[in-house]
Formats: sequence, structure tokens, C-alpha cells
Amino acid sequence: MRVRTFQNSATMTTNTTTPVTSTGGPAVKPDYRSTLNLPDTPFPMRGDLPKREPVWVKQWEDQGIYQKLRAARCGHPKFVLHDGPPYANGQIHMGHAVNKILKDMIVKARQLKGMDAAYIPGWDCHGLPIENAIEKKYGRKLARDDMQARSRAYATEQIDLQREDFKRLGVLGDWDHPYRTMDFKNEADEIRAFKRVVERGFVYRGLKPVYWCFDCGSSLAEFEIEYADKKSQTLDVGFLCAEPAKLAAAFGVTTLAKDAFAVIWTTTAWTIPANQALNAHPELSYALVDTERGLLVLAQDLVGKCLERFGLTGTVLATANGKALAGINFKHPFAHVDAGFDRLSPIYLADYVSAEDGTGMVHSAPAYGVEDFNSCVAHGMAYDDILNPVQGNGAYAPELPLFGGQHIWKACPVIIDALRNASRLFASENIVHSYPHCWRHKTPVIYRAAAQWFIRMDDGVGVFTKDKAPKSLRQLALDAIEDTAFYPENGKTRLRDMIAGRPDWCISRQRSWGVPLPFFLHKDSGELHPRTMEILDLAASMVEQGGIEAWSKATTESILGAQDALQYTKSSDILEVWFDSGTTHTTVLKGSHPGSGHPDGPEADLYLEGHDQHRGWFHSSLLTACAMYGRAPYKGILTHGFTVDSKGHKMSKSAGNGVDPQETSKKLGAEIIRLWVAASDYSGDIAGDDKILARVVDTYRRIRNTLKFLLANVSDFDPATDAVPQEQMLEIDRYALSRAAQLQADILAHYEVYEFHPVVAKLQIYCSEDLGSFYLDVLKDRLYTTAPKSLARRSAQTALWQITQAMLRWMAPFLSFTAEEAWGVLGAAGKTPVNNKESIFMDTYVELDAPDTALLAKWTRIREIRDAVNKEIEALRADGKVGSSLQANVALTVGGDDYALLASLAGDLKFVFITSAIELIAGDTLSIRASASNGIKCERCWHYVDDMGHDSAHPTICGRCSSNLYGAGEDRVFA
Repeated sequence: MRVRTFQNSATMTTNTTTPVTSTGGPAVKPDYRSTLNLPDTPFPMRGDLPKREPVWVKQWEDQGIYQKLRAARCGHPKFVLHDGPPYANGQIHMGHAVNKILKDMIVKARQLKGMDAAYIPGWDCHGLPIENAIEKKYGRKLARDDMQARSRAYATEQIDLQREDFKRLGVLGDWDHPYRTMDFKNEADEIRAFKRVVERGFVYRGLKPVYWCFDCGSSLAEFEIEYADKKSQTLDVGFLCAEPAKLAAAFGVTTLAKDAFAVIWTTTAWTIPANQALNAHPELSYALVDTERGLLVLAQDLVGKCLERFGLTGTVLATANGKALAGINFKHPFAHVDAGFDRLSPIYLADYVSAEDGTGMVHSAPAYGVEDFNSCVAHGMAYDDILNPVQGNGAYAPELPLFGGQHIWKACPVIIDALRNASRLFASENIVHSYPHCWRHKTPVIYRAAAQWFIRMDDGVGVFTKDKAPKSLRQLALDAIEDTAFYPENGKTRLRDMIAGRPDWCISRQRSWGVPLPFFLHKDSGELHPRTMEILDLAASMVEQGGIEAWSKATTESILGAQDALQYTKSSDILEVWFDSGTTHTTVLKGSHPGSGHPDGPEADLYLEGHDQHRGWFHSSLLTACAMYGRAPYKGILTHGFTVDSKGHKMSKSAGNGVDPQETSKKLGAEIIRLWVAASDYSGDIAGDDKILARVVDTYRRIRNTLKFLLANVSDFDPATDAVPQEQMLEIDRYALSRAAQLQADILAHYEVYEFHPVVAKLQIYCSEDLGSFYLDVLKDRLYTTAPKSLARRSAQTALWQITQAMLRWMAPFLSFTAEEAWGVLGAAGKTPVNNKESIFMDTYVELDAPDTALLAKWTRIREIRDAVNKEIEALRADGKVGSSLQANVALTVGGDDYALLASLAGDLKFVFITSAIELIAGDTLSIRASASNGIKCERCWHYVDDMGHDSAHPTICGRCSSNLYGAGEDRVFA
């Protein structure tokens, strides 16, 4: 058995002379603590972030750091993250903070990669929320010009407030030159973009049921709808047959002995006054049921359920296929109550009717349902014959019999009572069901037929088409989705499904604050003026000079001339706000990044927003770009979740569970918000509350403490003069650099696919385990006790310098303030290569040598054995037998390969295990025996040694310390 003992002793020159004072008395006891290379740095332990962060924000601004970043990357490969514009209304919330911080981290990571990664922040400025804010303050009767002027001023104020909050979060961008959709040039370019969509054949005017919000007083797009529970009353309503002989023939009976009713089921009582037809499925089997209230026509499979709901008993007299019922007329339920309802409702066949619930028969009010509308028009109903009694404010037209002037929601119980009194109500009950709501007002919406402007999804040609797209817009968009990268991948399916099933896009709104649809319509025919394309160019020029207000003030006569002005009406519609933001790929990117995009149109590398924007900005941007260029405006889409509390509930000020970014910045610092965002898996919802943020603070402190140690121990190191060539460095230092290179490769790979939470997790582990629990723990003795300029110490400092340089860049995208602070400390003494860069973001990632795989494997195994030894020493400490690992002696038995591995470290092995002595024994299996040392504690290095007092001049320090202080110094090779 081979036994090797490594004890803390050293060969040294002995000085036997006893020091004396000038008066002959004994010398004063030396202060050996002052001989240690104790770390020192102006980098404070406490970040004091709330007070110090605003100083860095101002410093970045005063020094023009963003502009210098652009200059530093001029001519480098571009990376374009196009900012989805937040709405210029109200104080930013934590959702805004998450979004902006994610964008900032990605841009900074690409900047550090050496790319020209500009960030042009933007704001969405037109639209209803601002109009609502103005109306609340000044009333609803403002003139159009007044509304536009006040809205522009209001949006400007809101942008100024939000901009300061975003800057406070440490977001670097061109804040002096953001884009705003209300800028005259952007408004004009939007009109030009719209003209291009017209030229491609996608725009048309039509009467269709569209989502309508009474609070908005306008149509809504699919993007502006969300679903929420709504309480409604169901009703089963009977329509008296107007042609009993035809109905009898359809069921194969000779005659009808009683009144016969087609019974429908609906949840929208307010649509009954506008009924104009009934729908039956052509392939369903319908039953003629004899009951005490007459003969009822019901889907055969639903007879039992219906009779139970109606409280009736009945017998099926005959059945018939739905096709047999086509064209049979029934009377409106109120036909016998008021002459105004004395009309017929024919049965039209429709595939969307089902026998899963209801009665198997559907009532059709074509003005208030897409399927109803399509069915009635397909069966020959003219647009002018479609009844549309519901006004834009939600009230029935005054001339509607029985219910005129009433708001439809209040009229529902009145209609149900009227049906009951007319003996046409068979059943009614209360239900709660999912129903479309306006996502601004959170109020229920309806479908309402209105003449609107649409972008068609499927084939068709517009009046002014001169460059028809080769495919339908739907197909162009679906093809573009296949060429787009999605982060996370499931976003692809979500967007594809939305595009595949969406209806035509209603792009017109009946409001004031927005980019105009500069059309003139013939007063009789409704056709566009033949000079429409020329007028679009003229409107764009006017708007570029004077904003949308210039077009609003222009008269029909001033544009068309006196003669045409008599025949044409100027449209007052505006483009919906999703068209504004949806065309920023051309209104902004084309101007901000000339030559950076695709030859067929501007292209961003990345669009990044919350996952709700699959139906919002991602959606509208895709459709407009495909309509204009035939391709997507982005190479990739990244989505993040909503901010929620620890219970998974969406953060809301009204619910009292929100975390306010302004207050958090004042209390903890914006850096903590940034670290929270980076540490969260943004692909799902992002949970945050005071307890979660407290844990983030702990993580920040661990990283900062590690950083402080690194900075302190390179404070007297200048790489230009002190760096040790790698081949001369101690082995553990070379291992540490290999481990850093290995980690950097992982981190940069995560950054490449926009992943941050694995970076934070790995950085935490690296700081606590690779550095804190191992490398720095082992290094302290060499750093503190060896000669200041010795190879042993300079080797360690060379490794620490490179690790610090690399680590600052790893963390800079998310811990931006801290990295910038440490960067300044690192270069404070004018050290190269820091002193030639004003900001860490002007530099690039450190180029580290490729990891030495053999060295990594060797030291990974050494660390495993060391962990096992530490457990044994910890047991001694728990029993009170030792105070620290240096007080322990270890007898370590290991197998052949492990023996050779550990023996190769020779006398440095004890420093790796941080013990005063270690006995290495060759055996078959790992065995550890730890015991308290019998040696004497060195006053300087705290090792327990047998050679204390070997130098009589320094009786309280060990031979190793004596050599390091007064002799040639110890020889370190491995650790």
C-alpha cells in the first residue's frame, strides 16, 4: 500500500537572531494581518440600487451612450428588433416593464455579440382609449378638429410620462427619437401603405355583420374581442306556420288538425324583432309532434329534451328530412300583435344548424349574425331588405313597433314578456355563458350589419387593382407563417389557426382620432371616385405636411372641384388602430433602417410581445405585410406570458394584486425587476409578488457578493503587465478558465435563442458552487498569503481577471446597472482593455480559449471526492471537534485511478481540500477518516502545522508564511 502524506511545512532559511528594539528591549509583536494581501475594492457590498440607479440613467443620457453604441457598431451586421408600440395612455404597469426589459435584454445581448442592434422605441397614439379619455374630460360633443387637437396633446403628455418610466428600468434606446404613429410622416406613410393594399386588390366595401361596441360607437376587429361570462335568458319561441298545407305535405300527412309551430331556441331575445327567416339542416330528421299547445316542428333527436323543457307531453305524428321543409313560410311571433311585424319567415337550409342542443331549428336575423347574413343573402335576400333596427348606441330605432327607443339589453325581458303574452314563448331560463366583449370597455358586443371597408382574406379583385397578388391573402399569410421562427414553437399553431379561420378584416371605424380613409363616395351609387388612387397620394402629401388634421379640414370642393362636390360625399371613417401599428413595418422600419430589410419589403429579425398579440399586432402586421409584399415583416416571433400573482391570477390594480414597477424601483431597485424578468420562464405566465421579489433580492446579493470578491482580488492587477501566460498558470487556474469557457458557450447558446432564465440559473450555480464553494474557496489562501507579485498569486489573478471580464458581459443584458458599475470599477485605474470603452455595452463578449475537456474531467472528479471529504469534516465540526476544515487532518483511501489523480497534485492537494494535512492511501474503494489536527495554528495563514517556531525570529507563524514573507516563497504548481 502506498501512503503519501502532504503536511503544511516548508523549507526555509532560519534566522536565529532574536529581534530587539533600539533600546535593547524585546521587539513589538509583528502585525501579520497587515502582511496579507487582503482584498480591497470601492465596489460596495450594498448596491443601494434605488438611489444609485437614477445616477447611471442620467449618466448614460448625459454621455450619449446610446449614440456611441450606434457609432461603435456602425458597419457591423444588423439585428433589428422592431418595438411593438405600447398605447400612449396611462402609467406603465408591470406587464409593460416585462415587455420592455425582455426587448432590452435581447438587444443588449446582440450588441455584446458585436452586432449593430438598434432599439427604436415606439408608441401607438391613435384610437378609442384616448378619445374616451378626452370625452370623459371634455364631453362627447367635441368637434372633430377639437377632438384631434386634444387627443394629440394628450398622447404627447402620456408618452413623456411613460418614456421616463421605461428609461428608469435601464432600457437603452433612442429615446430622443422614438417613433409615434401620430407623427405626420408615419400618418402619411400609413395612407401610402393603405394605397398599396388597395392596388393589390384586397380592399372592398360591403355590408356585413361586424362586431359592434355600443361604448365605442364603432365596429371592432377580431383582435379587439375577448370572451367573458355573461348572464342571459334563453327562450324557446314558436313561429306559427303560414302554409299548413305545405307543411302537412312535407310530413306526408293529409292535413294539420291544430296550429303548427316551428320552435327555435336562442340566447339573444333582442334579435327576435329583426327575425326574417328560419334555418333547418338539410340532412337532419325533423318530427311533427302533437302537444297540448299545438303541433311542434322539432329535431327528432331533441323531442324528449324539448318537451321536458316546455313542460308538455306529446306524440310524434310523422318525421321528415330537413330538405322537405325548405321554403315553407312561418309567421313572425309578433305578427298577430302588431302590423309592423306582419311578415313571413321562410325556412332556409343551412349546414351550421345542429341537433346537439336547442330545438334543431334556428331563427335568422341577418343583420346580427354572420351565418344568418350569409344564409339570407345566399337565398336571394337583397341588402336593402335586411332589417337593422339596432342603432349604433345600442337602442332600437324609434320607429320599431313595441320596443322602439329601448336599449337592447334592457329590452330583453320586455321582449320575453311580450312573447309570453302573445302565446309564443314555450320556455325561458337563466344561463351563464361565454360571450364576446370589447377588450377596452369589458362590455358585451353584438354583431351588427353595417357598410364598412374590409380587407378580403380570400380571392377577389378590387376596383383599382393594378398589381393583383398571386394568391389570396389567407394563403400568403399561411405560407409566411411556415417561414417564420416561433419562440416558443406553439405560437406557430396558434397564429396559423387564427389566420386559417378568420373572416375578412373590417378596417373602418366611425371615430375622429385616427388616420383617415381618404375616400369620396358617390351619393347615389356609393361608388368610389374614379380619381381615388390620385386622391390617396394627395391625402398622404397633405397629411405629411399638416397631420391628419389637414385632411379633416379639407372640403370636398377643395379636393374634387365644385362640380364633383355636388355628386360625392367625403368619408369620415378612419382606419382602425390595428392598421396603424400593423403597418409600422413600412412606416417605421423602412425609414429607420434603410437597406437593412428584405428587397421585397422591410423585415425585422424579431417581433416580441405578449402572447395575446397572436390575434393583435403579430396578426395585423402579418396581414398588412403579406398584402403589400407577399411575405411576413419578421423572421421570428417571440411571445411572453402575462404577469400574475403567486396564485396565478392576472395582476390587476383593481384586484389589488399588482406589483407596481415604479414603487418596486423606489423600494428595491429596477435591477431587481430586471433580474426577476430574466429569471422567469417568460414562455408562460410570469409570477411575482413581494415574497418572490424577496427571493430575487437574495439571488442578486449572491451574485453581487461574488462580483465584489472578484473585483477586490484584482484591484492591484494590470493585465498589460501582470498577466501570466496560460502555459505558466497553475493547473486549477487553467481549469477555472476552461469551466468559464464551457459556461460561456452555454450562455451564448441560450442568448442566441432568446433564453434568459437558464442563464440566470446557471450563473447562480456558477457563483455559488463553481466559484464560491470551490475555486474561490481554494484560492483564498494563495491570494492572501503568497507574495503579492509571485507567480502563484498573479496566475490566480490572471484567471480571476478573465472570469470577471467574461462574467460582467454574461450578466450585462439583465443586470445592466450592476455590470456597468463593476465595469467602471474594473477600469478605474486605467487598466487595459477597459479604459478605452465608456460602457460595457460598447465592448463584446470575451474570447476565451476552447475548454480543455481532459482538464474539466479531471477536476470534476477531484471536486466530487472533495465534496465527500467535506461531509466528513462537517460531521466533525457538528460534533465540536474542529472549528474549521484547516483544523482537520484527513486520511483518504482511494482506488487506483483516483489515487493517481490526487497524487498528481503532490503537495498542493491539501490546499484543494483546505486541510492542514492529508494522507493519501491507495486502496480499492473510497474511504475517508477525518480527525482533529495536533498541530499548532499559524497566526498568519491559520493552518495547523508542526513547524511552528522553526524561525525563532517569527515564532508564531509557520515556515510557509515565513518563506513567503522573508524568503524565496513557496512553490505552487497545481493549486
